[in-house]
Amino acid sequence: MLKPSLPSHAAATLAGGTPALPLPPAGGSEIVLTPLRPPPALPELPLWTRVALEATRTAAREPLLRPRIEALVLKAATPGRVVAAVLSRTLAGADARLESLIDDALLVDRAVLAWIEEDLEAVTRRDPACHSVLHALLHLKGLHALAAHRVAHSLWTRGRRDAAAWLAHQASVTLGVDIHPAAPFGRRVLIDHATGIVVGETAVVEDDVSILHGVTLGATGKERGDRHPKVRRGASIGAGAQILGNIVLGRMSRIGAGSVVLRHVPAHATAVGVPARIVRLRTPQRAAA
Repeated sequence: MLKPSLPSHAAATLAGGTPALPLPPAGGSEIVLTPLRPPPALPELPLWTRVALEATRTAAREPLLRPRIEALVLKAATPGRVVAAVLSRTLAGADARLESLIDDALLVDRAVLAWIEEDLEAVTRRDPACHSVLHALLHLKGLHALAAHRVAHSLWTRGRRDAAAWLAHQASVTLGVDIHPAAPFGRRVLIDHATGIVVGETAVVEDDVSILHGVTLGATGKERGDRHPKVRRGASIGAGAQILGNIVLGRMSRIGAGSVVLRHVPAHATAVGVPARIVRLRTPQRAAA
């Protein structure tokens, strides 16, 4: 492997005995190799510009998918209409009532669309199986489940609880995800795969949390009122983990797959097992490294 600077007296052969270019005689000037630097990154295009470009390329590459891509993405007038079309077709087929409900909700509560856009960017960055923003938008049901919940939660908090329950029910039946519309979710949340996720009414999920399939944020059955877990910023919950009761998963904590958590987990801690126990406690400095 070449080093940043190569002495003049270095051997004039490469690995395996292959002759190399002759070097200056000893005592002469040296060859200095400047370390290669990557070219400066080009400014990233806006999210919906990237979606449109990827949709155009995919439609040209896969004629079979062209009608669907045109209907869901290329013919939609606004980003809100794109999200409404994708969610309604995913959850209810050709039911125009659901598309109208979602579209109206996104117009009334503008923050919901902004948070869905952040979720779309987050899954594209953090999920190694996600190939593009268009792939996430059209094919990742974790994003669909989260987006549907954001709309349902907006409806719930604005007093339209029957409509919120209907939307949550459609997501449950279609996607196999049961999230109560009262549960608040923070920004840039990643729900991976999504199948089998259950989130109770009084649960709280903060910013930058990652949740894998089969996770339950549930109650113990012994409490009333505020009875579900609170998941703090940056926490990560492995597949099949069961988090039960009004307990707190601390900031940047990690829960191992299949664990059953019945007690508070400190910030920056890793908990595994049945019942879960703390196996690692990182300092904030090491956790940020």
